[in-house]
Amino acid sequence: MSTHGTAKGKLLYEGKAKKVYATSDDDRLIQEFKDDATAFDGEKKGTIRSKGVCNNRISSICFQFLERSGVPTHFIEMLGEREMLVRRLNIFPVEVVVRNIAAGSLSKRLGLPEGNALPFSIIEFYLKDDSLHDPLVNLDHIKVLTSVSEGEVKVLETRAKEINVLLKNFFYARNLVLVDFKLEFGKDARNEIRLGDEISPDTCRLWDRDTHEKLDKDRFRRDLGGVEEAYQEVLKRVSSA
Repeated sequence: MSTHGTAKGKLLYEGKAKKVYATSDDDRLIQEFKDDATAFDGEKKGTIRSKGVCNNRISSICFQFLERSGVPTHFIEMLGEREMLVRRLNIFPVEVVVRNIAAGSLSKRLGLPEGNALPFSIIEFYLKDDSLHDPLVNLDHIKVLTSVSEGEVKVLETRAKEINVLLKNFFYARNLVLVDFKLEFGKDARNEIRLGDEISPDTCRLWDRDTHEKLDKDRFRRDLGGVEEAYQEVLKRVSSA
């Protein structure tokens, strides 16, 4: 059993996919993964059976891989099927999205056919603001609208590129293509920038390497069926050596 003070305390936050609880250690939180699923800014809602279990395990495996590769994350340890112990972070109000293949909103905005490989990875920033539907922003917007400095934005961009290379190779070795994904970063108690949130089929577009079958949340968004099976398949593959 952990020695980090893992007794679940007060519920601090509940989002669309996770709950976050305090612990007896101010710098440690418990992140609990839910089976709830939403899409299109919450307009579509549902439940994906055992999604929380899958996402907790997939995220734990990916965080541990990144830590071994030199990327600081908020992950400390998995506590149970749906819970992980994490470092408390002051999350930046900016999401970083990395795109390797045209899909989703990028295809719609720019008219790029879905599935087209991009000549290089595109990094995008989105303001974390539900009331504004998390708009796409550039560096000047970030400087005007937030307290995130230009230097910090550069760190986020550099980290995102490093993580992309690592995760692309990690997933490819497990017969998965990393199409695009969302990252969230924050500062810990020592002011160190760390990767937070999760890495899962909720936050990553993952396609089968050979067939390009979608094995992520798009199956829920687009009513493709087989959603639970897709999450289970990703877990099975990332759990392999």
